[in-house]
Amino acid sequence: MPGNAQLDLKALARISGNRKVETVPLKEVQALTGYIRGGVTALASKKDYPVYLDETATLFEQIAVSGGMRGMLLLLSPDDYLRAVNGTLGAIVQN
Repeated sequence: MPGNAQLDLKALARISGNRKVETVPLKEVQALTGYIRGGVTALASKKDYPVYLDETATLFEQIAVSGGMRGMLLLLSPDDYLRAVNGTLGAIVQN
């Protein structure tokens, strides 16, 4: 989702087929993902996580996603990203 947007947890729950979703507490992120804050990525992670991309990403030729280290970003097309992570596109930001 865009960096200046806020996640709509109810919308994410709907599109993911869950009754409710919540974000992971920051203190649990590294143990869960193996990545430090600011470096979490769905690309080449040790475990496959479901990935949801906000539909506004398709408005851009390229999007920036974490490259697995804090401060490392990868630029790629939204379609390439969705293919790489087997992601789902939908409306997940608050209006």
